[in-house]
Amino acid sequence: MHRRHLLASGLAVASTSALGACATRQPADPNYPIRSDNTAPAYTFDELVAAGSRELGIASEAIGGAIERVFSDQGDRPTAYIAGEEASGAAVAGLRYGRGALHMKDLSASQEVFWQGASIGWDWGGNASRVFTLVYGLFHPDMIYRRYPGVEGSAYLIAGLGVNYQRADGIVLAPIRTGVGLRLGANVGTMSYSRQRNILPF
Repeated sequence: MHRRHLLASGLAVASTSALGACATRQPADPNYPIRSDNTAPAYTFDELVAAGSRELGIASEAIGGAIERVFSDQGDRPTAYIAGEEASGAAVAGLRYGRGALHMKDLSASQEVFWQGASIGWDWGGNASRVFTLVYGLFHPDMIYRRYPGVEGSAYLIAGLGVNYQRADGIVLAPIRTGVGLRLGANVGTMSYSRQRNILPF
C-alpha cells in the first residue's frame, strides 16, 4: 500500500460512525504470557544494520548510528523487528496509521501487523515514512498485539532518522523512521498494534 494512501484511507475510515466502528473492531486478543520468563533468539547488531539498510533504503552507516543509540538505551538483545511504512498528520490532534511485517528468528515466515494511534499536544504537519522498529521482550508473535503508550516529544534525531520508544507490559518498541514531510513540536499519544486495520486509532 502506498504510504500516502495509508493516511488517506485511515482518515476516511475514522470518519465513519462510532457504532460502525464498534461493530467491526477485531475480537479480543488470545491469552499469551506477559513479562514471561521465556526466551527467544536475539538479532545481532550486524543483522539489524543489514536488514534496516535494506528495508529503509539508506546507507548502513546511517541506520547503524540509530541502532547504536537504541542498543545504548535498551540493550543489545532485540528479539524481533518490524519493517513497514506509515503516514501521519497533525494539527494539534494527530493520527498515525501503519502497516508492516513482524520478523522473529524462530518464525518460519513474517507476520503482518497494523498500527494506528492518536495524539494530542503541540504539533503541526504531516509525513509519510518508512519504519524499522526494534522490538525487545517479545517471545511470541501474538504478544505484539496491544496498546503502547508513547511520548513522541522524546524522539531523538540521529543522521536524519527519528527514534523514540514505546513500552507496555515488559515489551519495548523502538521505531526508527525516515520519510518526507514535516513534524514539529511534541505530543503525547498511544499506539495500538493489531492483526487488521482498526477503524478508530485506539
